[in-house]
Amino acid sequence: MVKKISGSGPSAENTVSSSEVSEICQTPSESARNSEKQIVLMIAILAGFITPFDGSAVNIALPTIGAEFHMDAISLSWVATAYLLSSAVFLVPFGKIADIYGRKKVFLYGITIFSLASLAMTMVPSTEMLIAIRVVQGLGSAMIFGTGVAIVTSVYPPGERGKALGIYITAVYIGLSTGPFLGGIMTQHLGWRSIFFVNVPIGMAAILLILWKLKGEWAECRGEKFDLTGSIIYGLAVVSVMYGFSLLPNINGTFLLAAGIIGAIIFILYEKSIRFPVLDMNLLTKNRVFALSNLSALINYSATYAVTFLLSLDLQYTKGFTPEHAGLILVAQPIFQAMVSPIAGRFSDSIEPRLIASAGMALTATGLFFLTFVSETTAIWYIVCILVLLGIGFGFFSSPNTNVIMSSVDKRFYGVASGMNGTMRLLGQMLSMGIAMMIFAVVTGPVEITPEYYPQFIASLHYAFMLFTIFCIVGIFASLVRGKATPPNQSHDPGSCQNGGK
Repeated sequence: MVKKISGSGPSAENTVSSSEVSEICQTPSESARNSEKQIVLMIAILAGFITPFDGSAVNIALPTIGAEFHMDAISLSWVATAYLLSSAVFLVPFGKIADIYGRKKVFLYGITIFSLASLAMTMVPSTEMLIAIRVVQGLGSAMIFGTGVAIVTSVYPPGERGKALGIYITAVYIGLSTGPFLGGIMTQHLGWRSIFFVNVPIGMAAILLILWKLKGEWAECRGEKFDLTGSIIYGLAVVSVMYGFSLLPNINGTFLLAAGIIGAIIFILYEKSIRFPVLDMNLLTKNRVFALSNLSALINYSATYAVTFLLSLDLQYTKGFTPEHAGLILVAQPIFQAMVSPIAGRFSDSIEPRLIASAGMALTATGLFFLTFVSETTAIWYIVCILVLLGIGFGFFSSPNTNVIMSSVDKRFYGVASGMNGTMRLLGQMLSMGIAMMIFAVVTGPVEITPEYYPQFIASLHYAFMLFTIFCIVGIFASLVRGKATPPNQSHDPGSCQNGGK
């Protein structure tokens, strides 16, 4: 088909093809939307990299930090724990704040706080100040993770969302995988403070991109009242649960865990009684897909997070590898996660995501089952093959599951849904480590791991991997029975949220 278009000269006519007509007629708003999507994804990639990189790199630097400040084991553990607790406490509340006041605004403030706190970490003079700034870093991280996925979901339609989320999660895995390796090199040659300093230029780049290019605000609940009381109850319950798990099987851990469960019940009852809750309980009681997808995420992280920790001990104690060599072996898992996530995300745009996520959980369960046969004489190739299998399994699970979580709620809940997803990740990580520590306390006891205790140590690994395998098998069923994700009704309840739009 051709179409005649009048030229500028007398009787002038040009002929153009229909495809050229389409290009000529492309609306500026369509081009602007495509540009906005690319900018959003680029900003999300930067933010998605620095927060996990910081967390994984700091763990490598903990012995060096402890030596400089003469910290005992408990104080040193708080360098990591304070960050996790702070992130978990603020994720859901800041997700809701972002839904009310604007996701771009909260995202921008989060990156700014995280970058400034990272800069402050390069100048800390004492243990107390170090831990306090880690709390501030956790707050900034919560603001980033509570809104990053929500903004990506807001600008990418369902047919493109899985691919975009897969790319974003790839950035997260790259941060996790490069953290121990680069963190070790930087700590050894530039000092541990360099780990925090590297966040500053990356954060500044993201801030400039937001201020320069990002025009949307995404505040679908504009005008709604923020639930401060519910947020405080939620925060206290989360701290009690997470810190209680870290103390198990100590009696204080049991008391804190019980207090956290009671706090959670009070939180649920309170949220049901108010008009503008920080977490709408209908998302958990009436949205089966959302509830079971978050449960699947909790189970998956609970079953996998401690694997790296346990294998790191096995490689260094019973097999005699140096920390550097052990790190190079363990990096196989996150590398394959990073490779598979965008592929799985793209598949989830055209294939039912719960099937892909369930298959990923099944692969993870298979890998964990094979780890139950690890012994002092296990060949390294066997462990590497299992790590590859676990990486593929987790890669196939994570981005499709995140796609289901974000696609199963109305857009006015994107911030809360993003915060819930992040909270499940943190709770799962703490639960995984709590289970591992509890098994060590019961089977191995409070002793240094020396050759005479290797049989008890290996037995502890077997019990942990068996329990994690059972977790994943339960997770497969939770993933399958959640049902098929259907696009939610995007209409707004005038009694619940104002249509703030962009």
